[in-house]
Amino acid sequence: MFGIPTRALIVIGVLGAAGVMWVANGGKPMGSDAAAPAGCEMTVVADILNVRSGPADTQPIVSTVPRDSVVKAERTVENGFRLLSDGRWVNNDFVKPTSGSNCG
Repeated sequence: MFGIPTRALIVIGVLGAAGVMWVANGGKPMGSDAAAPAGCEMTVVADILNVRSGPADTQPIVSTVPRDSVVKAERTVENGFRLLSDGRWVNNDFVKPTSGSNCG
């Protein structure tokens, strides 16, 4: 077939198909679920939320967060406190999952 070896045609076809699938998947490897739920993000509902070094009111306050701020969090809740993604803790009563968030 036009002097091109069959093996070369197969390799070109496979690479072309892989390229088309890669582009169709938004440049992500196949199998990475683009529709996977978002991570856990919480919106602060208190006027000012104390962020603590551990999951208790007795733990030191390390910072504060104003109302309507969005913070990245984990699914872990201990003693009524939610673990933030940076290892700090907030009272879970004063944060609510953002729309589309996967906070379990």
